[in-house]
Amino acid sequence: MKSHTSYLWFNTKKRREYINITPEVASAVKDSGVSEGMVLISAMHITAGVYVNDAEDGIIHDIDELLERLAPLGPNYRHHRTGEDNGDAHLKSLLTHHQVIVPITAGRMDLGPWQQIYYAEFDGQRRKRVIIKVLGE
Repeated sequence: MKSHTSYLWFNTKKRREYINITPEVASAVKDSGVSEGMVLISAMHITAGVYVNDAEDGIIHDIDELLERLAPLGPNYRHHRTGEDNGDAHLKSLLTHHQVIVPITAGRMDLGPWQQIYYAEFDGQRRKRVIIKVLGE
């Protein structure tokens, strides 16, 4: 079995951003030489997430509004007693999850017609990373 690892680094301009990373993941899959297998994409921070959905601005705004309703910025989370102010970001990460696995078939990601891979940053403006781990034959 082959394996290939690469990293993506982010330093977002805003606290919350949604970044389409599908082309970068596709490039890692191509570089791996794996024709049949899977690719794991995982945010390496507890205030970020990775998800698969449509690359349409309306749904991205809807996702952002949903996450803000469920885990709003500002309330006095118990986590804030540690001196942090990102309790909402930890909860948003749980809601989006921190990783996805995508199948690889014939050397390409086997995504549905509208599916794209997104990195979701909830406590940005500092350096963060994502690991891409490709496994297969």
